[in-house]
Amino acid sequence: MAFGLYKSGQGYWTRVMSAIGGGTLGLAAASWAWSQAGTIKTSYEVIYLQAVCAGIVAFLTAILVYWLVGVHRKSSEFLIATEGEMRKVNWSTRKMIMGQTWVVVAISVIIALILFVTDILFASFFRWINVLQT
Repeated sequence: MAFGLYKSGQGYWTRVMSAIGGGTLGLAAASWAWSQAGTIKTSYEVIYLQAVCAGIVAFLTAILVYWLVGVHRKSSEFLIATEGEMRKVNWSTRKMIMGQTWVVVAISVIIALILFVTDILFASFFRWINVLQT
């Protein structure tokens, strides 16, 4: 069992999503390493240097993500406990979320209208006392 996981049957989704997030960051870092290696002047084609740098960054990221998500006891326990807590959350229904969204949209429109009218009134007042000139 060379590549085993600590408590492999627990915390599946938090581990998977954490691995995806870590992999995404690793790919972004590999892309950055690729672009940075492209600025180095070499006697051979720079694409080889870019590939090596990006490959090393991607490989090291993969090892780090595997270690954090699957092997390291403290981080694995944290992810397992997080999934357990997420199962306890009382998630809102779609109908409830849609209703709350419409309330937020309506209040935002009302506030925008109040600010618009206030702006016009202030602009008119300042034109009337000759502070603003058009």
